[in-house]
Amino acid sequence: FERLANLATKAGIEGDKFRIHAPLVKLSKADIIRTGVELGVDYAMTISCYQPDIAGSACGLCDSCRLRRAGFETAGVPDPTRYVSR
Repeated sequence: FERLANLATKAGIEGDKFRIHAPLVKLSKADIIRTGVELGVDYAMTISCYQPDIAGSACGLCDSCRLRRAGFETAGVPDPTRYVSR
């Protein structure tokens, strides 16, 4: 992140254009999950939780966990996430 910020600052100072490409920003959580499935993402190896426990289990209660859970449900994809609270 720091390196990217430095590059952006340098580009701005020198008058160059700097553009951020964020292809997922306009997709719903369900669409992101479907796209990941198409690309072969192993969602068991990912976590979205703001406060996972020491074993890496998601809390199941924070906004990120709730959005993730809803995204999997809407996408019709089984959620492999280990949640402390369901």
